[in-house]
Amino acid sequence: MEQEEYKKEQIDWSYIEFVDNQDILDLVEKKPGGIIALLDEACMFPRSTHETFAEKLYQTFKDHKRFVKPKLSRTDFTICHYAGDVTYQTELFLEKNKDLVVPEHQALLNASKCSFVSSLFPPLPEETSKSSKFSSIATGFKQQLQSLLETLNATEPHYVRCIKPNNALKPGIFENNNILQQLRCGGVMEAIRISTAGFPSRKMFREFINRFSILAPEVLNGSYNDVAASKRILEKSNLSGYQVGKTKVFLRAGQMAELDARRGAVLGVSAIVIQRKVRAYLSRRHFNLLRLSSIKLQAFCRGQAVRHQYARMRRAAACLNIQKHSRKFLARKAYKNLYFSSVTIQAGIRGMIARDKLLLRKQMRAVTVIQSQCRRFLASHHYLRLKKAAITTQCAWRGKLARRELRNIRMAAKETGALLEANTKLEKQVEELTWELKKMQREKELLMKEGGGTKNIAGQVPIIKEVPVIDNEFMVKLTAENEQLKALVTSLEKKIEETNKLSEEWLKQASEAEMKIIELKTAMQRLEEKISDMETEDKILRQKALLSAPSRKMSPESSFASSTPLQNGNHAQLNSGPSKRFGREDSRMRRSKIELPQAQEGVDSLIKCTTQNLGFSQEKPVAAFTIYKCLVHWRTLEAERTSAFDNLIQMIGSSLEKQDDNDHMAYWLSNTSALLFLLQSSLKSSAAAQKPPAPTSFFSRMTQSFRSSSANLAVGVVRQVEAKYPALLFKQQLTAYVEKIYGIIRDNLKKDLSLLLSCCIQVPRASKGTAFKTFEESEKVDSSPACHWQRIIESLNKHLSTLKENFVPPTLIQKIFIQIFAYINTQLFNSFLVRRECCTFSNGQYVKYGLAELELWCAQVTEEYAGSSWGELKHTRQAVAFLDIIGYSRKLTRNVPLHI
Repeated sequence: MEQEEYKKEQIDWSYIEFVDNQDILDLVEKKPGGIIALLDEACMFPRSTHETFAEKLYQTFKDHKRFVKPKLSRTDFTICHYAGDVTYQTELFLEKNKDLVVPEHQALLNASKCSFVSSLFPPLPEETSKSSKFSSIATGFKQQLQSLLETLNATEPHYVRCIKPNNALKPGIFENNNILQQLRCGGVMEAIRISTAGFPSRKMFREFINRFSILAPEVLNGSYNDVAASKRILEKSNLSGYQVGKTKVFLRAGQMAELDARRGAVLGVSAIVIQRKVRAYLSRRHFNLLRLSSIKLQAFCRGQAVRHQYARMRRAAACLNIQKHSRKFLARKAYKNLYFSSVTIQAGIRGMIARDKLLLRKQMRAVTVIQSQCRRFLASHHYLRLKKAAITTQCAWRGKLARRELRNIRMAAKETGALLEANTKLEKQVEELTWELKKMQREKELLMKEGGGTKNIAGQVPIIKEVPVIDNEFMVKLTAENEQLKALVTSLEKKIEETNKLSEEWLKQASEAEMKIIELKTAMQRLEEKISDMETEDKILRQKALLSAPSRKMSPESSFASSTPLQNGNHAQLNSGPSKRFGREDSRMRRSKIELPQAQEGVDSLIKCTTQNLGFSQEKPVAAFTIYKCLVHWRTLEAERTSAFDNLIQMIGSSLEKQDDNDHMAYWLSNTSALLFLLQSSLKSSAAAQKPPAPTSFFSRMTQSFRSSSANLAVGVVRQVEAKYPALLFKQQLTAYVEKIYGIIRDNLKKDLSLLLSCCIQVPRASKGTAFKTFEESEKVDSSPACHWQRIIESLNKHLSTLKENFVPPTLIQKIFIQIFAYINTQLFNSFLVRRECCTFSNGQYVKYGLAELELWCAQVTEEYAGSSWGELKHTRQAVAFLDIIGYSRKLTRNVPLHI
């Protein structure tokens, strides 16, 4: 190894010969033809023995110079090692080489909690466990030697040779020849010759420079490379006999110690210099500390003297201050006694005057209340009489119309009942006629048999003539009855066609009337909403006009402001103290003007926070409650001018861009409806405003309807606030956005259902043959027409779950599904009216199955969410029932001539 390194570094060196043992190593462990590889291969075969293993060795290594076969044995073999020849016996090679420990068992024992057991079975390397399931002792020993060599090559080992002094293993005995043989066999003699003639100490250039650069400090200035720097250090140290290779410096024995000694001397001198500098630094720091401490002590003493002087001056000033305050207290006490007595006398006199005024006002208020109650009673009594009379006349007129319709329906039912009775009679008559025909055919066959058996009576003419005469008469009767039945059938078909035409005309008239009623209702709702909006704006303007009236001229205007006309002609008196009221309002206005800038600063952060999906807490929308609490805390609802509401409206409008995302729209519907409810329950009109009328718009009525279902929202949250114009305008805009989101969700659901309804109106062609089967049987088929109705149910369930997850109020969900069912009713009913091919018995059965599925869905969802949705399908149900009756009657009429 050392000689190879000398050659590699290209230094002056004469090669020393030594014996190489590589051929023996290849003989033992080389793959795939080594002794260990052959032994492992023999262990893999169960039928192999030590004799077959020995034969294989003889055949493989018969030409190898280090392998010899003994003459007197068939299973032994000899290897010529460096130290001498060694003979091996193969009798137990195979048994000893097999490793009978299973890897799974070894892993199990290695995982034992007992440290001793786990140490006996170390874990196998992953490569050996994955490469092959067979493992041998020789292979394991080879792997251990290989890992040992890798460890030795990665380090700088220093060997200690253990020499056996004698074979008797006793102390005090030293066998020279035996020890010399051990040293020769171990290669120690060659190693000693090489080490004595070679360079035992060697260092890399960088390591040598880092260690001994202090002997020549000029090499660190960067002008020398590694080789020149190393040579400069050695030259300056006055050494001889060393060698410089390509990457290392080679030194003779003792030269490394000499360099270390010189390095130690240089380090000692440097240490003395460092100690001198450190001691000087410590003594200087100690002197500075003493100087600073003396200065601080002097400053403290001087400060203490000044503080004592300041305390004396402060005590004198305090004495003067105490005297001043005591004299002031005595003077103030005397003044307060005098002031309290005068105020008490004035309060008593003013209280007596105020009580007299209060008693007079109470009497006036009681008089006005009595008058208003009396007039209200008379007006309500008159109104109730008029209402009762109008209801009586309407009931009478509607009863008349209902009786007329009932009479028409009964007539139609009687006609259909008569047709059904005639049909059943015709069926019975046809069955009797067919039975008589069969009976006559049997008699005719018997007579023919008798005629064939009696050939001798062929000349009797009267007997032969009687049989056809009887048959002809019976056939004439049958033909006459058949013609009568055909005439009845034709008359029945004409009547049925007439009834069909009449029913179609009635259905068209009913649908047109319903469409007109719906249009009138929508127009009325719009007009009512416009009227309510105009009334609220008018009241707000009146309130602002009353509040802006000047309070300095109260004598002519107080009489006008004290009584404002109400709707019933009475006069409601205002509060008695207008000056005090306006003073309170001015103070509230000043306070709101101070707090409004603070609220404006938080509007931006509020909008940034609420634009994200904040979710729900205890089934309540977090964003709506956050906005409401911020508005109440900032007193934004009481402000007459603010831009917070405009920013919130813009934020809500920008969040509605994803109109196709039903989950997003349901989230904002829940938040906006909750915020609208909070505003509806917290905003109140001012003292000058009149009582608002009953809500007429759709969503105004809806907010009142889900107050009971959402009553838990306002517990501990809602606070009554006096409404201003911006707050009322924000409420109207929020109502418009609730209507918009509501319409978007409803239209998305209509879009999803429109394609499915177009497929559900008419039975597919592939399923018309099975239309008269029960739909329980048709559901078992994968391609049944019921899949379209199932998709409608799945779409309804999907939208319902989305609305429930976002905690939309049940009343809104109920209104959505009522309108969706009304849309389904109009689509199906219009298809029956417009498309003639849809008015068939099979289509009626198909739509009837779909209606049954919708009825089951309404029952499962419960009335809380479905409401009166099932009632919206009444026209479609009536049309399907009528198609069922017509189809059944047509089926009976078609079967009559077939039996005949």
